[in-house]
Amino acid sequence: MKTILVTDDDMHIGNLLEEALTGEGYSVLRAYSGTEAQLLLSKTKPDLILLDLMLPGLSGEELLPQIRDIPVIVVSAKADTADKVGLLLGGAADYITKPFELSELLARVAVQLRKSESSLTENALCFDDLALFPDTLTARISDSEIRLTRTECAILKLLMMNPKNPVSRSSILDKISLDTPDCTERSLKQHISNIRRKLQAVNGRDYIEAVYGIGFKMKY
Repeated sequence: MKTILVTDDDMHIGNLLEEALTGEGYSVLRAYSGTEAQLLLSKTKPDLILLDLMLPGLSGEELLPQIRDIPVIVVSAKADTADKVGLLLGGAADYITKPFELSELLARVAVQLRKSESSLTENALCFDDLALFPDTLTARISDSEIRLTRTECAILKLLMMNPKNPVSRSSILDKISLDTPDCTERSLKQHISNIRRKLQAVNGRDYIEAVYGIGFKMKY
């Protein structure tokens, strides 16, 4: 289920958007100020953001440059062409002017999510029915999504890049050390165990095997 963050201090508009988006099968998060949205984004990563500009605290224009790797549709009463162009050049994926037709907004949301999904798919690593999306720290088996920690994702990525060859423990630690300094020789086995458990929980299959005296590899 895709998650959309609605950032708008107008309770009526926010409620209207939440009802419409929920009706389309999306999960909805709410923020009523730029500061609240900023705090929420430090803890979670929605799939798309609907962003009003005239917000209390941190404005939408101030928040937009801080958002990375999440499509943002600006929803604003500002109709000036220069405003729209500036925001699109500044990182917004799309811009819709208030008042708006719900059907148009929902269509724009669907388009941006498709673009985002297509981009992720291009960067995906695949092994049989397992797909890994390093950009979002997720894996997918069939229609089931698996959330991974940064360390788990780095380890699985390394194994999937070399599916037929065992990767030594020292090589794993060396190659992921820059991105995941928390992984040590002592904790590596636990990280591997956690990955196997998460993947097995979907269909019972074990995707990783230990190679005695060497390290780990993908299991055919």
